Amino acid sequence: MFVFYKNGVLSYAQVESIKTFVLGFGIYAPLIFIALFTLAPLIFFPDGILALAGGLIFGFAWGSFYIILGALCGGTLSFYLARLYSHKMREKLAHEKLIHFQKSVQKHGFVMILLLRLVPLVPFNIISYSAGFSTIRYRDFFFATLLGMMPGVLVYANIGAQSLSFGSQEFYLSVALLVVLVVVSMVLKHRVKKRLERYEK
Repeated sequence: MFVFYKNGVLSYAQVESIKTFVLGFGIYAPLIFIALFTLAPLIFFPDGILALAGGLIFGFAWGSFYIILGALCGGTLSFYLARLYSHKMREKLAHEKLIHFQKSVQKHGFVMILLLRLVPLVPFNIISYSAGFSTIRYRDFFFATLLGMMPGVLVYANIGAQSLSFGSQEFYLSVALLVVLVVVSMVLKHRVKKRLERYEK
């Protein structure tokens, strides 16, 4: 965004006009947004871009709410596609680095998904498909996803909401929170990996 703004590829007026255009659809705007979030796993479209757009268009509070709804719907779709069409989905995802859950999901399914969701560096869709291939209960998957993705959703929605205030103190604070999230995720990723390996033993 910084590069686009500086080189004139994107202007604040253009972004505002896009925001106004989308909101002009009224009640259909959030419904379309949630539908896009739900279908994103089918083409592996980056969730982060949609999350930033949600914060930008709908603001922090409503944007966070719509992102959470969309992510839960998308995660559920991925989960049940993997569960119902296991063989075909495995072939389609053969090139993806799926997470292989085995006996650990019997006792620690909720904790495993929660830990993975807390690390935004682990692709959201990969976790959902991997969970669907396992024997984890959907209830555990759902609530672990809901709780685990909260920090990332709030940070992305916030930076999206502040993107039109580029250069302001609030904008730089939102960027700082994003940096903190990434650093914490890098630290957690190693620890989560060791925890999952211990569960598998």
